[in-house]
Formats: sequence, C-alpha cells, structure tokens
Amino acid sequence: MVNFISTLRWQDVVDILIVTIIIYRIILLIRGTRAVQMLIGIVVITIIYFIARQLDLLTLHWILRTFLNSIFLIIIIVFQRDIRRVLTQVGKTPFQKQQDIVLHDLNEIVKAVSHMAKKRIGALIVIERETGLRDYIESAHSIDAKLTRELLISIFLPTSPIHDGAVVVYNGRIHSAGCLLPLSQNAHIAKRYGTRHRAALGLSEETDAVILVVSEETQEISLVENGTIKTYRDEESVASALHKIFVNNILPGYSWRSWLGKLHRT
Repeated sequence: MVNFISTLRWQDVVDILIVTIIIYRIILLIRGTRAVQMLIGIVVITIIYFIARQLDLLTLHWILRTFLNSIFLIIIIVFQRDIRRVLTQVGKTPFQKQQDIVLHDLNEIVKAVSHMAKKRIGALIVIERETGLRDYIESAHSIDAKLTRELLISIFLPTSPIHDGAVVVYNGRIHSAGCLLPLSQNAHIAKRYGTRHRAALGLSEETDAVILVVSEETQEISLVENGTIKTYRDEESVASALHKIFVNNILPGYSWRSWLGKLHRT
C-alpha cells in the first residue's frame, strides 16, 4: 500500500477523478430509463460468459464471445438515444444549462397565469429567491412536485380543496400550497386591490420574493416585487417582466450559487 501511494502521480489522481465524474454523470443521465435495465442485461451476459469458460461449455462460450466481441458496436446501436443526449448535455455550458432550466420554469408559470386570467381563476404564486420562506409555509400543504402549468392550474381551481392561499415555487418545484401570507399595512394601497394583492405586497415588503397575482374579476396579472405592483394584461408582457428579473441577471461572471439562488437553490 505504501509503495502504491509513493508511486502515485498527480496525473493518476486527475485521471481517476475525471473517469469517476464521467461515470457518475452517465449514471445520473440514464437513471430511471430503460438503459439501466439494458446495462444490467449486458452485465449478466458477461458473467455467464465467464462461467461458461470456467465450465468448458464450448458452444455457449463461443456464442457469448462472438456477442461480446461486438459489444462496443452493440452499445452504440442500443444506446444511441442516450449517447446523443449525453453529447448534447456535454455541449452545453453550465450557464446555458441553467438558463434553459429557468426559461422552462418561467414559461410554465407564465402559461399557467395566462390561462387562469382568461378563465377568471384567481391565483397567488410566490417565487422564492434568496430569502427563505419557511415561516410562511410551515402550516401550509406540502406538495413537493415538479413545476408544471397543469398542476398550478389544478391547485387554484375553485373546486380544489387547497385553492385558498398562495403557492410557493422553490428549487424548480411546487413546494407548498395554501400558504398564508402577511397582509400589507400600507394605507396607500389602491382600493381596487383585494386580499391577494395585499398579501403579495405584504410578503414582498418583508422578503425578496417575486409574487404573481391573478385577478378573477379584472383578468389582470400583477407582478409584485419589493413592495411595488405592476399590472399586465397579456402573456408577452408578463414573460418579458419575469425574464428581466430572472434570466437577464444570470451572467457568466456570477457564481453558481448566485445563478441558482434566483429561482433554483442548490
């Protein structure tokens, strides 16, 4: 053991680390797909091959040897979709990957609020940023589901038992529903704003969260941030406003934590 360590070069350490990272990334990419079952099948065939060689099962050994001699070609054919997906991921920079994630999530939110505005469905959606919202979600309904427009809409349907209160989006997921937010005590709030808007303002005055409010009466979509309300009537305007807050702030000079902290926490 001592001799091994003494002969270990820094290049060997780097080599091992790179191979380990590659294997780890491949496992993450194929996890939960049919590729895992196929890999298990190849491992089983390889084990049977060695057993056949030890037991002198000549015909079986010859068949498996012929199969394994073409294993690299077989892997390319069988896993061509996964290989293509891996190469696509490798070709993206970390900045581009993060931007793609944020754009996807913002698109789901924008589509959801736009649909609810047209259908006169009231909604209150909180996008958590740097300031944690644990104090406001402790008594809420835990959802912890992937962020999709369909789920957002279904939560705020009047027939849903959890449509009251706010939904908190955290780490690219719908974290909680039915959250009770603090009402703003600002006496200068326009009287046309209801309880949802006052709750959104109250939270924005205490945290850096971005809140979207859908009014079932006026069909307006309001974006609340830092104690201010901006109202929009079309999907494009809402998307543009959210992009300015989240996407335009993701710059190459930012650290990973700064990137992810805007809409996705590490």
